[in-house]
Amino acid sequence: MPETIALHPAAPWVELKTNEADWAAADPALLKELLAQMALIRAFEEKVLELAGEGLVHGPAHSSIGQEGGAAGSIVGLRPTDQVNGSHRGHHQFLAKALAYVAPGLDPTAPLSDDTHALLHRSLAEILGLEPGFGHGRGGSMHLRWGEAGAIGTNAIVGGGVPLAAGAAFAHKRAGTGDVAISYFGDGAVNIGAVLETMNLAAAWDLPLLFFIENNGYAVATTVEEATRETRLSGRGTGFGIPSFKVDGMDPLAVHLATQEALKIMRAGQGPAVIEADVYRYFHQNGALPGSAFGYRTKEEEAQWRARDPIKRTGAALVARGVLTQDDLDALTERAEAAMADAAAKLVETVGNKRRVMPGMWPDVSFVDEGIRGDLSELSGRRGEEEATYRGGLAERKFVDAIADVLHRRFETDERFVIMGEDIHKLKGGTNGATRGLAAAFPDRCLGTPISEGAFAGLAGGIAMDGRYRPIIEFMYPDFMWVAADPVFNQIGKARHMFGADVPVPLVLRTKIAMGTGYGSQHSLDPAGVFATSPGWRIVAPSTPFDYIGLMNAALACEDPVLVIEHVDLYQTSGAIPDGDLDYIIPFGKAKVVRPGRELTILTYSAMVHRSREAVEELGLDAEIIDLRSLDRAGLDWDTIGESIRKTNNVLIVEQGSLSTSYGGFLADEIQRRYLDWLDQPVQRVTGKIASPTISKVLERAAFAGKEEVIAGLAVTMAAKGTPLPGMPSAAL
Repeated sequence: MPETIALHPAAPWVELKTNEADWAAADPALLKELLAQMALIRAFEEKVLELAGEGLVHGPAHSSIGQEGGAAGSIVGLRPTDQVNGSHRGHHQFLAKALAYVAPGLDPTAPLSDDTHALLHRSLAEILGLEPGFGHGRGGSMHLRWGEAGAIGTNAIVGGGVPLAAGAAFAHKRAGTGDVAISYFGDGAVNIGAVLETMNLAAAWDLPLLFFIENNGYAVATTVEEATRETRLSGRGTGFGIPSFKVDGMDPLAVHLATQEALKIMRAGQGPAVIEADVYRYFHQNGALPGSAFGYRTKEEEAQWRARDPIKRTGAALVARGVLTQDDLDALTERAEAAMADAAAKLVETVGNKRRVMPGMWPDVSFVDEGIRGDLSELSGRRGEEEATYRGGLAERKFVDAIADVLHRRFETDERFVIMGEDIHKLKGGTNGATRGLAAAFPDRCLGTPISEGAFAGLAGGIAMDGRYRPIIEFMYPDFMWVAADPVFNQIGKARHMFGADVPVPLVLRTKIAMGTGYGSQHSLDPAGVFATSPGWRIVAPSTPFDYIGLMNAALACEDPVLVIEHVDLYQTSGAIPDGDLDYIIPFGKAKVVRPGRELTILTYSAMVHRSREAVEELGLDAEIIDLRSLDRAGLDWDTIGESIRKTNNVLIVEQGSLSTSYGGFLADEIQRRYLDWLDQPVQRVTGKIASPTISKVLERAAFAGKEEVIAGLAVTMAAKGTPLPGMPSAAL
């Protein structure tokens, strides 16, 4: 018989319970602050449900009534500089952190301060979608952020905030402050890949991050038992070597004590911790009806949990110890309810027999697109250069070496930069050599990651939003953006606008187009067309080493997220770069005329600039080739494009990738809207085929556009203009 050896987790996993002696020994000031916070949170949530019942909350009202003990228990006692984020059901955590900031040591018998009244007013305004809110009404109930107080944003994507909190924890660790981050999420998020990936990454990098699981037993109506075999959700932590605690979330003292144990671990530099708190939401997923009204819970179950109410438990303990009286408890409830009535009275008014939002409280509709991206004022005053007019000496350099050169230069001049990605610290500069020398020179800032784009992209987003460091991430192939779609598009791309336009997100994402390398449908995407649909992203696609240095410098100085597109066909090509000068920028929004002409305007980017030039010169065509360089909607150089179109009256857009994810479709539409009167024919396009490139060499080549397809496109375009090229076919593309 084979021998079996029992294995044990690499980290402790315990359940923590309190008894009457613990409550008797607890600091009265602690219990009073817990009680006061929970009472205010309860009154706040009740007011939200009241207004929602009158149709005054546009969208969901995810109440946290019943779960206040987990929030207050874990947040009371944090430093102001510690940070928290949460999920769509995150009012209680946001309020607890903000209350601890404006009213530390909150006394249940004292009048509320003006700052506390202002907090309740602004929070309620945000949930109602109104101008006085923290995000000017853009975030609403599910996106509450007050960075000053350490509340770095609740999140409507289940589990979506967890990687962002890891970014905050990374910044704390790197800064050496001893501060921590706490990410709150529910039982439903425990089984989501981004959460588990982040647990692994946080453990591998010893990040001071507390994964706080609010196990309320239901993901909407599906029970935990239906969703997973291991219903003790804190067990997830042991799989990653993370010390884990299970606790009764209806016992705020137990939550507090467990959190203190977790804080000891994190502040000592020993990495993350997990707390699972069993809590209960008294109402349905959304709104003021109990779960029993929908048939997935019984009234008996609900009554049993309500009998364990954390506010009543804490109040009773304080009365039993003679610290407070029942009259004090009643007065606290009345004071909290009066404060919420006052907050609501500043936002809504009664007209007839109904209440409505005061018209003056709505945000100005002209604010709708404000703050999608910054104004680029951070680039003002920086020296711009162009290869054609550069006055210094030039030297030949491979494209891939220019990438490594400019990254090294920025790292040696600015300690805020960190770069992360798969294998970038190995193989002499990653799989293509673009990070050559960084790991040797800056080992603590050139970080190889696990294969987990969702986790490290989200972590980088959190670093960027923190503001102390400036992350660069590499996706080995752009198709991997789909693996990381939530952090890339829902989080990084939307954060600045969603939180009210005041959250810079200085992040650079490098990736490469790899068509023609035989890596097939899942490694061969041109990401420009997809990213162009996400307005928060800026996009640049350099075609020469000189342009790469200037555009990368601009990207690294920018306060918005920037996608930098490279191309494998360019890596080993050579071009001129300034000799000893790696500090200039090429401003966003400046296209480059690489070949003047009068008969046709060719708009293109990246490696297709060179393919287009080869085709034009082979045909002897008098075409003007414009390298767009900046591809996002806000970055297009309409002055240069328009001047060329008014001269040639004819446009061909050239791109290499699939028609299905084409960048040129939106560009052609916009050109025809702006310049219809100047066009002699509709905008023509060269693209790849509908399908993504596949493995077979001949099928792969047939799928994407190269010089031959550009030549065919030129022939069709000129024939449609009435000036066919001699000896060339004029069939439609």
